[in-house]
Amino acid sequence: MANIKSAKKRNRQNIVRRARNRVLRTRVRNAVKELMASVGSDGNSGDALKKAQSLLARAASKGIIHRNTAARKASRLARRVNQAGSAS
Repeated sequence: MANIKSAKKRNRQNIVRRARNRVLRTRVRNAVKELMASVGSDGNSGDALKKAQSLLARAASKGIIHRNTAARKASRLARRVNQAGSAS
């Protein structure tokens, strides 16, 4: 446990930030899962793709995930949606 006042404050800030980051990371994962489910069941994958890409960009802009990781995931999701659309 920290003894210095600034270290205690830093611990409090880290707890709040960790909780905030976990919420956004979970939302990204859930959006990706919903997109994959909609692609598999011929659902409305266009809206789900837009939502997932938006959440990925937001997470990257806040530094929760690396921007290249967000770009790679968004690209792969778009490719998956386009392949499913052309196959049907």
